[in-house]
Amino acid sequence: MNKIVGFLKEVKLELEKVSWPKREEVINYLVLVVIISVIVSGFVGLVDFSLTKSLEKLLIK
Repeated sequence: MNKIVGFLKEVKLELEKVSWPKREEVINYLVLVVIISVIVSGFVGLVDFSLTKSLEKLLIK
């Protein structure tokens, strides 16, 4: 039990040393991730749609 308590105390000490980001930084990064995700998913969707239509045309002829 002492090992667990000692471990948790060390974890707390290490977490106090962490440089946590400001709220504004977190929001800015979140917006950036959402925008990039939308762009990438749109691109992948467009490529998928194009390849599907091309394959359909090849198989129908």
